[in-house]
Amino acid sequence: MKRHIFLAAAVISALGFSTGLQARRQLLLVSDTQMNQMGSEAFEKLKSGNKLSSDKKKLAQTQCVVNALIAVLPEKQARQAWEVQVFEDDSPNAFALPGGKVGVNTGMFKVIKSQDELAAVIGHEIAHVVSQHANERVSQQTLTGLVLQGAGAYAGSKTSSNNTQLLMAGLGLSAQVGLLLPFSRKHENEADILGQKYMANAGFDPAKAVNLWENMMAVNKNGSPPQILSTHPDSKNRIKTLKERTPGLMDNFQAARKAGKKPSCF
Repeated sequence: MKRHIFLAAAVISALGFSTGLQARRQLLLVSDTQMNQMGSEAFEKLKSGNKLSSDKKKLAQTQCVVNALIAVLPEKQARQAWEVQVFEDDSPNAFALPGGKVGVNTGMFKVIKSQDELAAVIGHEIAHVVSQHANERVSQQTLTGLVLQGAGAYAGSKTSSNNTQLLMAGLGLSAQVGLLLPFSRKHENEADILGQKYMANAGFDPAKAVNLWENMMAVNKNGSPPQILSTHPDSKNRIKTLKERTPGLMDNFQAARKAGKKPSCF
């Protein structure tokens, strides 16, 4: 069995993908269908184990931003039905899962000051999904024998509790419902870059991505930054990189606005 897994890895890791970034090799052992199932089941677990916000305005604002971003995603993700929920949680956080799921904590609304900043964080999270970062992490765990037996098949209700915990970790979630786990720095870098591009293409000001992360760093000046920042590169360096990329994305932003993409979510 292990021989089959390593053989599959050798073949799949030789393949690249392109999301508008430079193509790189990825280990992807799990099918899109399986990843979508995992994401959907994890999202249901989050909804059942956490309080959903009753603030209809915040939900409408989030849905509006997500809709605008979906319109500029690659065709496969743009055609997918997306579900959006706002969770009653004071921590400033957000996430997106395979299967078209987006969650934003109410605490994020204490940090953002505009629809563009909300688009920056959601665009970043959706970029993780488009870039198949969860699949890559689950596949790496599968390859080392940590997740499931065989070549990464997902067994749903037949999965052991230990495997379920590892699968949740692959999605960036803890088995302790509501706790988000960080992706690798490589993944976070890719999501930063691609997310900023998505927001510009959707008609959101890409310069506001800088404001978002500056606000996030200011949340707790005397302590550790929010967990969403825990594996990003040095925050000052990341903000510097986003600032440097902004001028090159202004043409995308202006073209989107001229094409009628003028989100009015707030």
